[in-house]
Amino acid sequence: MAAAKKTEKDEKEKTPAKISKKAEKTENPEKAEKKKTKKEPASKEATLKKRTSDRSVLLKELKEKAKKLAAGIKGIETEEIKEELEKKRELLIPLEDYVKTGIHLGTKVITPDMKKFVYRRRADSIGVLNTSLIDEKIKKSIKLLSEYSPEEVILVCKRDTGWIAGQLFSQATGIKIFTKKYPAGMMTNTELETFYEPELAIICDPWVDKNAFADAKKTNKKVIMLADTNNFTRGADLVIPCNNKGSKSLGLVFYLLAKGYIEKRKMNSKMPSMTDFTGDDLQA
Repeated sequence: MAAAKKTEKDEKEKTPAKISKKAEKTENPEKAEKKKTKKEPASKEATLKKRTSDRSVLLKELKEKAKKLAAGIKGIETEEIKEELEKKRELLIPLEDYVKTGIHLGTKVITPDMKKFVYRRRADSIGVLNTSLIDEKIKKSIKLLSEYSPEEVILVCKRDTGWIAGQLFSQATGIKIFTKKYPAGMMTNTELETFYEPELAIICDPWVDKNAFADAKKTNKKVIMLADTNNFTRGADLVIPCNNKGSKSLGLVFYLLAKGYIEKRKMNSKMPSMTDFTGDDLQA
């Protein structure tokens, strides 16, 4: 009994204390609100200051980077840039001569392989090739071609529009040419009487001259390919984008390759004129 009375007394003593604390909380809600409102502005100001300081640091870093870049740009010699641009602008022949032969005129079909060489489409949907890229690729082809002796190179041109210019190319350079019909398996079958193993093949059209192209790839030979907008060029080591169907266009490509080859290898061969390759009338 005595123990029960003590616990009742203890509970009575504890409950008023709890009530008094709750009362304090309920009695002073305004004070609590004031405390909260005082703290909130301080925290907002702190975050704003932090943000502005971060921005200022970023701005400083960006300004420093900009100064370094500006200093680097100033350090590059403008004369060197000009020289490089002039070299790129220097064409093998005047632009007018390229245009007159129609070398830049492709077909209405443009394959994904040739899209990068196309400058625009005409109103009649004909793809127009970029003449500066044509010139650039011919220069690269001359460089590659000049690494080989005439005996190591063949020219394959089944299309009749390139036969006359092709023969002139062969006479000037000493490079063997195959027109009309390419001997099947000539580069792969050693038992054939016509067996011939060049190191480089110039293919005038990857579709028309597909047998020669296939043989060259089977035997891991280098290939310089003349390709129109409708051609697929996979497997070629170098592509010359051009109209590979017209006689004047093919004549111009053969002329430039022959001239560059003779000059690079310092040959004493007699070089026919450009009009011999393209014909008297240069109107496209």
